[in-house]
Amino acid sequence: MVTAVGASGLTRAIDLLRGDAAVRGTAAQGSTAPKAGDTALANPAAQLVAAGAPIDTAKVASLRQAIAEGRYPIDPQRIADAMIKLDLPKKS
Repeated sequence: MVTAVGASGLTRAIDLLRGDAAVRGTAAQGSTAPKAGDTALANPAAQLVAAGAPIDTAKVASLRQAIAEGRYPIDPQRIADAMIKLDLPKKS
């Protein structure tokens, strides 16, 4: 079965893996999406999804505040250089 593409389809799949009862209750009958307690959670990737993203919320909050207050330095040249380095193969 093919699942929906896009943010709503991904969110629904993640909620199903996490065991969100509200989402699981609205799942279509005969759906092949994994539910909490299924063997899919034994898969390391499924375990990472169930654990959620490792986000340092305190750091995110401090960065947002610094940006809002104009204290976060933005160097467009440095950003452009870093983007170019990511896109081009390394010289040998």
